Amino acid sequence: MREALGRSIFDGGLSFPLMVVQRDALEHNVALVAAFARDHGMRLAPHVKTHMSPEIAAMQLEAGAWGLTVATPRQAMAARGFGARRLVLANQIVDPAGLDWIAAECERDPGFELYSFADSVAGVDILAGHKPARPYQVLVEMGHAGGRAGCRSLDDLLALARHVQETPGVELAGVAGYEGALTTAAEVRAYLRVLQDAVEHLRIRNPLLSVGGSQWFDVIGRELVATQATIVLRSGAYVTHDDGYYREHTPYNRMDGELRPALEVWAHVLSTPEPGLAVVGMGKRDAPYDEGLPIPKRGGVTVLKMQDQHTLVHADGLRPGDLLAFGISHPCTAFDKWRALPVVDREYRIVGYVHTRF
Repeated sequence: MREALGRSIFDGGLSFPLMVVQRDALEHNVALVAAFARDHGMRLAPHVKTHMSPEIAAMQLEAGAWGLTVATPRQAMAARGFGARRLVLANQIVDPAGLDWIAAECERDPGFELYSFADSVAGVDILAGHKPARPYQVLVEMGHAGGRAGCRSLDDLLALARHVQETPGVELAGVAGYEGALTTAAEVRAYLRVLQDAVEHLRIRNPLLSVGGSQWFDVIGRELVATQATIVLRSGAYVTHDDGYYREHTPYNRMDGELRPALEVWAHVLSTPEPGLAVVGMGKRDAPYDEGLPIPKRGGVTVLKMQDQHTLVHADGLRPGDLLAFGISHPCTAFDKWRALPVVDREYRIVGYVHTRF
């Protein structure tokens, strides 16, 4: 791959389909959200499940990220290799092998910080029973009706917090929540008020309040500004944005600034078997499809369906061998399809690579 540096992706040296990362957009997005968190008095621990890339994580840390967020112990192991001294594991940990690694890593490196979630007495007891070298730092998780994990009432959360404080081997560090599944700003504000109430009831020194998602961080910035806690924002999808789902849902539709889509997939037309129909050599193995189909960059092209290795499009005038570009929808299911992605400048010259560690 090194020999391709400085060359265009179109000079015949690379095989297609190919996903590329636009350097200018990537750098812009990293800097923009880092500045947003800083300007609103929040700490940013970007969720690296989006990219699982050491190169992108290094950019985020260099831009001032407080730490990194992961979803699983396996991701935590990889993120330690990205240079993170502080991790938020945004789940309740029940995996014995993962707990073994966390305990060993905490013992090996006294400066390493890891915060994990808990929403049940059983989950806390699993942590405490795993003989940690030093107490596990726990954020009690507040959920909401119809959401994913998390306590369903403030009383339940406070009872769980008391259990943490009474249990050797764990230490209460604050409160966590996830607002990304809520659909209106009013719902988000109401949920954030519950999180604020929870923090005020805990009465611990220097509590953390961790919130996540890439759809509502503008509301978070306004609503939590006076909260007596360190606010840790876990947004992840912002880093490369997209041309689909997040283009429609980004907070920058409601405030100054803009995120820029950084991912594109290029693929050849393989066949034009009937008028108005073309088969493109890009499929579900190459681009995400769970939150919307790829978005053609060429006018007059409409994606009809995706298969494992093919995408069917409606268009006139295409011929086998034509090269098409597509934006993507939902970056969190894009990176895992590639082990290495070229980083390109505006002329599509390769200026570097990002690698993934899924």
